[in-house]
Amino acid sequence: MSNLIRGLRGLALAMTGMAGSFAAQAADTMENAYWNLPKGVTDISNEVWHLHMAAFWVCVVIAIVVFGVMFYSIFAHRRSKHPVPATFHHSTTVEIIWTIIPFVILIGLAVPAAGTLIKQYDTRNAAMTVKITGYQWKWQYEYVGEGVSFFSTLDAESNKARQLHSGVDPKTVPHYLHNTDNYLVLPVGKKVRFLLTSNDVIHGWWVPDLAIKKDAIPGFINEMWTQINEPGIYRGQCTVLCGRDHGFMPIVVHAMSETDYAAWLAKQKGGAEVAAAAPVTTTDAAVDAPAAPAAEAAPTEVAAAAPAPAPAAAAPAADSKAGEKLFLGNCAACHQATGAGMPPTFPALTGSKLVAGPIDAQITQVLKGKNAMPPFAHLSDADIAAVVTYTRNNLGNKVGDAATAEQVKKLR
Repeated sequence: MSNLIRGLRGLALAMTGMAGSFAAQAADTMENAYWNLPKGVTDISNEVWHLHMAAFWVCVVIAIVVFGVMFYSIFAHRRSKHPVPATFHHSTTVEIIWTIIPFVILIGLAVPAAGTLIKQYDTRNAAMTVKITGYQWKWQYEYVGEGVSFFSTLDAESNKARQLHSGVDPKTVPHYLHNTDNYLVLPVGKKVRFLLTSNDVIHGWWVPDLAIKKDAIPGFINEMWTQINEPGIYRGQCTVLCGRDHGFMPIVVHAMSETDYAAWLAKQKGGAEVAAAAPVTTTDAAVDAPAAPAAEAAPTEVAAAAPAPAPAAAAPAADSKAGEKLFLGNCAACHQATGAGMPPTFPALTGSKLVAGPIDAQITQVLKGKNAMPPFAHLSDADIAAVVTYTRNNLGNKVGDAATAEQVKKLR
């Protein structure tokens, strides 16, 4: 008998160990599973993940108990075994129990969740502020008080691959539809406050690894914050159906050490290209380096390359790389990289009467928009001059003139 007891005790200990090992493996699997909520790289994202997993396991236990009782009842009280049903109506004890238990569970989940929610809305004592403005279909990042501002648009490789009959296999494009030309660069270890708004329609700014998501609403400013613990590159996207190109509005955040961030910020203030935001401290540097800048570097280049109207062969602005970058980042989504357009909604620019007509008329339409075309008044005078000049002397057009920042300024 004593041997039997010892055997049963050993079996129980073995089963307990197996259960503990299974639970540990399950926890590790859930933490690293790509289909689960990411644990993230901020204190808040970690708290959110633990709340999520607590609620998940509570639901698992409830499901096991409820379905276990249900299947037991179906089996143990089937008609062949109990042809005469019981005559009782209710049990006060059972009703009290199944009222108290859910109440305790809800309180147990609600208290820590409320604490985390309060932290998520507490933007006080931030070390820096970034204003985020949503546009169809790009983001503008303005470092408040630093004099640094730029636009972030779908990268040129993804934009080319997504075009109909492009001939490019999207699988060959690194981070297809999840990469941008300019990254939002932030320092690690510092509390960053975001002011979020929109220039046209409602957008949604969301980065899962940072556990922040907020709507960008025209005429309103929403607040959120983050404090990133680990350097790296973190990707997100717009979460609101903001128009026909909603799916081509990604977000990329590059978290740098304070030293690297300070060097990057100094370059921006010194007029260096926004391409300096390319990853320099992460293992993804080779594939994650953003394409050349779309907005910040253009003004200097265009200002020097936009002389008075001259024949096509003598107009250096006609071949301006800045104009091409601006076109690919702002116009190619609708008019295609070749200028062929997508009639009837978005007409071709190649051979367009507007492009070949008076330059003031084209500048005015770029500034104010028309029909499905949104206004681009948020671009600088030099940027608009560059892209207008590019379209008039490329994409199969040879008008031979060049727009200037002064012309754009007068037509605003």
